[in-house]
Amino acid sequence: MQVFVRFLMVTVLLFSTLSATEFADMYEISVKKDESTKFLVKYNNYIREFKFRWTLYVNDGLVMFHSYDAKLAQNILYLNTTNQSFKVFLKPQSNGVYEAPYLLVKFKKFNFEKNRAKFEVFLSDKKSLIKLEKIKKKS
Repeated sequence: MQVFVRFLMVTVLLFSTLSATEFADMYEISVKKDESTKFLVKYNNYIREFKFRWTLYVNDGLVMFHSYDAKLAQNILYLNTTNQSFKVFLKPQSNGVYEAPYLLVKFKKFNFEKNRAKFEVFLSDKKSLIKLEKIKKKS
């Protein structure tokens, strides 16, 4: 019985690490209301801008606006639920098993005293095709 339990534990641990998504890059960002955060996404000969901002925090929901490659979108993110992040694909999806590179923006925390939202921005790029660069705010 102990051998079976050990085998089961090793198998579960092995497969959980194989299926885990590894991110090529990660940024932690704290943003005020209506403050735009911008990234340059570079691949091949393309340079595209990804930007996002939040406009309202009410009933534990954070209203987000984001744009990438002239595509606008709105999301409502909540802490401690499955709806705490959104994904933006950076290149067109192909028909194969290869997953296109994407950004994952995750809502982590809201500071009521400073009226700031904290985010983590992850870059998933298994083939290392994308260069992500945060645009610094002008002082």
